[in-house]
Amino acid sequence: MKRVLARTTIFTISWMFALSVWAQAEVVPGEYIVKFKASSGAAVAQTKLSGKASLKSSFPGMGMYHVNMKGENEKANFDALKADPEVEYIEPNFVQRKSEVEPNEPVEALSYDEVVAAGASTSPTVYSQSSAPTGIESAWTQVLSLSSYNHKVVVAVIDTGLDRYHDVFKPVASGGTGALWINQAEANGQPGVDDDQNGYVDDINGWNFINNTNNFVDDDNHGTHVAGIVVGTGQNIFARPLSESKIQIMPLKFLGGSGSGSTSNAIRAIYYAVNNGARVINNSWGGPSYSRALHDAITYAYDNKVLVLSAAGNLGSNNDSTPMYPSNYDVPSNLSVASTSSYDELSSFSNYGASTVNLGSPGEWIESTIPGNKTMKMSGTSMATPFVSGVAALAFREAPGLSGYQMKNLIIGTSTAVNRLYGRVSSGARVDAATLIAASKTMVSTMSSQPSYKPSYQADRSVASEGAGGAAGGCGLVKAVTQNGPGSGQGGNMPGAAPIGVIVGLLLVPMIVWQVLRARAPQSRRKHERFKMSSEIRVSVGERELVGSVQTISEGGLSFNTDQALEKGGIVTMRIQSPDGHEVIEVQGQVVWNEANQAYGVQFANAKQGTLAMIRDWTSGLMKT
Repeated sequence: MKRVLARTTIFTISWMFALSVWAQAEVVPGEYIVKFKASSGAAVAQTKLSGKASLKSSFPGMGMYHVNMKGENEKANFDALKADPEVEYIEPNFVQRKSEVEPNEPVEALSYDEVVAAGASTSPTVYSQSSAPTGIESAWTQVLSLSSYNHKVVVAVIDTGLDRYHDVFKPVASGGTGALWINQAEANGQPGVDDDQNGYVDDINGWNFINNTNNFVDDDNHGTHVAGIVVGTGQNIFARPLSESKIQIMPLKFLGGSGSGSTSNAIRAIYYAVNNGARVINNSWGGPSYSRALHDAITYAYDNKVLVLSAAGNLGSNNDSTPMYPSNYDVPSNLSVASTSSYDELSSFSNYGASTVNLGSPGEWIESTIPGNKTMKMSGTSMATPFVSGVAALAFREAPGLSGYQMKNLIIGTSTAVNRLYGRVSSGARVDAATLIAASKTMVSTMSSQPSYKPSYQADRSVASEGAGGAAGGCGLVKAVTQNGPGSGQGGNMPGAAPIGVIVGLLLVPMIVWQVLRARAPQSRRKHERFKMSSEIRVSVGERELVGSVQTISEGGLSFNTDQALEKGGIVTMRIQSPDGHEVIEVQGQVVWNEANQAYGVQFANAKQGTLAMIRDWTSGLMKT
């Protein structure tokens, strides 16, 4: 690992400390998704929900309802619905987050002229967004021209929205690529009227599921960046004049400016995409919470022969043992994508999984569009996934009869084997655009087929405690949960019940700031050398929210102070990201009280030796206490 060196005696670096949710998921408080059995019918469902929940949205034909039950009777109403024989399941409305890696150094947003001045090629035959060996330029020489096949494959980008005024997404008549999807029925219909009767008024180019409007403005950069990668698989988006896009982008906004959104809105976006003609769905987001409702939505896409691409995640962890959803759903048309470097190495931040992650795709420092008619380099499985979505769309143009299941297998079967990916992704390979397009051209007359599939739901997680204790989608926090002590079951605070654990969440802004000194004079005979740090911390116990600070860290654990007492003996799971942002470790500890220092701490007594060794390495050079 690269060490951080200082020119002066003291300076600061960002070391992000993210606390992970395991026992208690991050959810939208008071909101649930209820699915009734197929035999129940809408009238029965409405009767059952009456007086217990207010309806926020429904999914016609699926017997699924998004409801709000927040209030003093939340637990009683939850228990009543869960016990109702007409209810198939009820679960919290989990929070999902974008899968982008925050840059280790500031990345300046550039205008088109600045990008070209920095060396981006304007040649229509050169791909400049990444230097990875994906064969994309060779693929361009093989793809059908627009005149040869007039159907443009629609890719639904379910994300933070899109800047429709960016040069790349403008209409062809205005000098753009014309990549923005157009709902012809609404575009040629009457304003204020649901002309196509799909439940959305004036959804001419897409939809904002947060505000329920057709204004899908991108207030985060992420969605526009992802969309630019998709369009860029078919042409050089830095070339001028721009060519007409061979792909259409259907922007479906469910993530807000904080990069987070609710599962219910993600599900609505998936159903919208399938019902309105998308052949490919790009999911550059996810979370650790298994949702049967989201599982059903991905299954709905499969039943309609839609290909789903899902980012594997950016925690550097193994999805085989620590799942990330929707990446980990075993739906046959759901393809999980890891991030690779320009040298075909697995990105240090990328999740992996020999069984659950399918293949790699370039995801480091990818240049793409952002709002304001600019570009920026970003990294993450968020960037790796849309590249596969784009080449899949190009392949669907060549072989339009294939199902999403067939296309997934074709993408994997034509990928390039990479030694560094063996044992890390199931294919041991990285996507190969040229070979994929060549293979798809031989399948122009292949008929659609796919095996039958019925979801096998995971264990019941639908406890009202998750709804009561989680954070709202826009809070910007990742949380940790303590239990009632070693060996206890999953903890949580049931509505109206006494608190049985402590939740500790470190604020992402400001990030943890470490004071670093070159000199490391010995100070004491502590079992573990301790180093100073400073970060605001929120500690929630039941209804109370305490504010304190994290003060030190060592191989043995970390300490924090608050003005009020906390419960001791809880177990907390934390993810710690290295100073350079390239590695993440997971460590579990126990909440303890240090009488001598009058401070609470998290003791790493049972941590693995490899984890402790990494902490030792990362803290070398830091100032001792």
